[in-house]
Amino acid sequence: MTLIKWTPFWEPFEDMDKMFSGVPALSSNAFVPSLDIYQDNNNVIVEAPLAGIKPNDVNIVIENDVLTIEGKAEKKSEIDDKNYYRKEIRSGSFHRSVALPVGVNGDLAKAEYQDGILKITVPKQEQLKAKNVKIEIK
Repeated sequence: MTLIKWTPFWEPFEDMDKMFSGVPALSSNAFVPSLDIYQDNNNVIVEAPLAGIKPNDVNIVIENDVLTIEGKAEKKSEIDDKNYYRKEIRSGSFHRSVALPVGVNGDLAKAEYQDGILKITVPKQEQLKAKNVKIEIK
């Protein structure tokens, strides 16, 4: 008689790969770029390393204080007869959305691309200042 070890806590996780198989960021031809997000007194700044990606292949959208960066990296022709020891250079499409830490003026955003780094500068929304109102009691 063969004994099979029963592990009740493993069963819910057996189909985890199937559940995430349709998520684009986890498929083999997609990747998620890293982001650095910081702010100064007037702006929120987002930096993303996108080395080897043409600026015209990148789309940036800011809607409801959510920044979305998407695009694609051209796939270099792979040579089948190469005996790759390691293959880490990513290609394919990418998509990244992130909520910005404060309210911003998306219409005034500026983007620049230099040395493989995409830098997006978005002005913060001016916050309403509290008014001090003097009320006369009669």
